[in-house]
Amino acid sequence: MLMELKVSNFAIIENVHLQFKSGLNILTGETGAGKSVLLKSLALLMGVKGSSESIRSGFAQAAIEGSFDIAQRPDIQKKLQDLDIENEDNILIVKRVLAEDKSRIYVNGSLNTLGTLRDIVAPLIEVAGQAAPLIEMTGQFDNRHLLSKNYHLDLLDQYVGVFTQRLGYQKKFSEWKALQQEITQLLADSQNKAQRLDFLTFQRDEIEAIGLDPSTDNNLESEIKRLKNSGRLLDFVDQAEDTLISGNDSATQRISVILKRAFELMQTDAEFAKKTESLNQAKVLIDDVVYDLRKYAERIQSDPQKLESMEQRLSGFRKLQKKFGASIAEILSAYEQIRTEIATLQNLDQHAAELQKKSSECELVLKKIAKDLHQRRLSGSKLLVDSVNHELLDLNMKGVRFQIEIGECTELCVTGSSDVEFVSQASPKEPTRPLAKFASGGELSRILLSLKRVVGSGQQPRTYLFDEVDTGVSGQTAEKVGRKLHSIAEGQQVICVTHLPQVAAFGDVHFFIHKSNSKKAKAVSMEVEELSAQERINEIARLISGEKISKTSLAHAQELLKEAR
Repeated sequence: MLMELKVSNFAIIENVHLQFKSGLNILTGETGAGKSVLLKSLALLMGVKGSSESIRSGFAQAAIEGSFDIAQRPDIQKKLQDLDIENEDNILIVKRVLAEDKSRIYVNGSLNTLGTLRDIVAPLIEVAGQAAPLIEMTGQFDNRHLLSKNYHLDLLDQYVGVFTQRLGYQKKFSEWKALQQEITQLLADSQNKAQRLDFLTFQRDEIEAIGLDPSTDNNLESEIKRLKNSGRLLDFVDQAEDTLISGNDSATQRISVILKRAFELMQTDAEFAKKTESLNQAKVLIDDVVYDLRKYAERIQSDPQKLESMEQRLSGFRKLQKKFGASIAEILSAYEQIRTEIATLQNLDQHAAELQKKSSECELVLKKIAKDLHQRRLSGSKLLVDSVNHELLDLNMKGVRFQIEIGECTELCVTGSSDVEFVSQASPKEPTRPLAKFASGGELSRILLSLKRVVGSGQQPRTYLFDEVDTGVSGQTAEKVGRKLHSIAEGQQVICVTHLPQVAAFGDVHFFIHKSNSKKAKAVSMEVEELSAQERINEIARLISGEKISKTSLAHAQELLKEAR
């Protein structure tokens, strides 16, 4: 609900501050008093593009600020939360500042874009969920909701009572679309599958051909070095054996001579024998060392074929390192990833077939629900058309015939398979035309008025702004327009610009718009004031008789107000 409106230096408005109420808010005033300017300021709050040309002459900028109570609009509260915009006490404050250099938009004090503002306060009904603007405007400034086919479908579904079923359908539709996207991706992958599979298979075979073994291949390089130096090692062993054991003048032979002389001396000095025991141990130790060297040398005897094989293996290992990683562990990890991707690609067709089966099953369910929704819409539309046309006839729109055209689409969409559009006929002989190409602002207002009377307001309370709703009506019809407006305003808010006393009499609050001479700006300025009970009688009397208010018109005004209660 719109609680307050502040406008400064906008067109002929110098400074206006209005406090709207719930229920039916009436705006009246003389022709040219500036009602259209006030409506333009409301349109700016709903996201209409502004222009610096609207700034009042002599001023650098214009400001339009609206304060909304959004306590009953959890959808808008959630949007603010998603956008990290503070929301205290469920109050939404929208401010538009128009300037020559750069205009600005504030939502609860946070600087925002025009697109964000529109998304918050005036969402178009393009996806399910009964999205609703804070102010639904009909007239010369904003008919986009009533002229939207998505809005037509929403109103019809609200009337028929299929929104719960439709939301269930939409959830299933989202699942179906996700399946289709996954299938599309798989098909795209399959086009490159053969080439990719060949490449991965080559890499897998390349790694397998080496047959990496962490327990042996980590020492491959040092093993090759040993094989390459096996000749030198054998020469060393032969030299060591000859020098220490087998030579004519070997170390062990010399030690044996010493030990023999020591043994002869042991007979004369027992202590001396102990001193030479280590020589005997040294001889045994030398024998052991030579034996171990010989055994080791036998194991690494030169084998040209083995050396060549190992060098080839090392060369292959170096190639793998360049492609897959520096260590054997990294190469083997890459190998496992390659095998996993190969398995996935080999099962691609089977996976695609499984997804296609799920998609087909899902589509069958969707078609069944869409068919049921379509049939219920067809049946309900007939009753809706009759009811709206009855309301239009009651509003003196003789000859005008409201119709609903419903086609069945060949492809499923997010709302089913129905193509719904509200159309109208000027007379039985005229062809039906879309509302956008036929109805005037006044006719649109009365069509919306009739629709809201029949359909109701739905789950999202809002502010309805009716402009030109009384064009071409008078007398008893005008009274009916007033009653219908008042009934729609119950539990929400209606702002109505009118020239008819019969409509004005039904208002819960009445504002009078007039021009005055601004001493500050030395120019004409628009002013708006809320009327007291007596002032309201005088204004309705003026609407009845014009500028010369008579006793008769005053009495008539009092009678209208009495009947409206």
